Amino acid sequence: MADVAYYTKEGLENLKEELQYLKTKGRTMISAAIAEARDKGDLSENAEYDAAKEAQGLHEAKISKLGELLANARLLDESKLDTSKVLALSVVKIKNVKNGATMSYQLVSENEADIKTGKISVASPIAKGLLGKKVGECIEITVPAGKMEFEILEISR
Repeated sequence: MADVAYYTKEGLENLKEELQYLKTKGRTMISAAIAEARDKGDLSENAEYDAAKEAQGLHEAKISKLGELLANARLLDESKLDTSKVLALSVVKIKNVKNGATMSYQLVSENEADIKTGKISVASPIAKGLLGKKVGECIEITVPAGKMEFEILEISR
């Protein structure tokens, strides 16, 4: 059984849209590619047909995986979450104690993570170190580059 993943409303909608696209237009494009390859002659020696069938298998596997993700997806009501400590979907402003640099991250599910927009996975080392902590706490987190010390400045939704 897959793990339950918590999503923002936007992230859950994106997941549903992608699945719908794959089931409709994606399948239609794969079927067209198979039909075109089939029209080219003997299937036993047709590499284009084999490639199209393999693409179909990968496409169906992706549909299955997304369906499983959706079945285990849970929407979090951000308005009911406690802002006194860091939880999934929290927006956390932290300061690197060593160099004074501040950064802000939102902790999201692995599928929604995008460092360019400031969204990090709850499974990342920094997020794991922040979970459950409160404003003002200083924490030491082991990251691939070594140990870093951060102070939590602010927690919001």
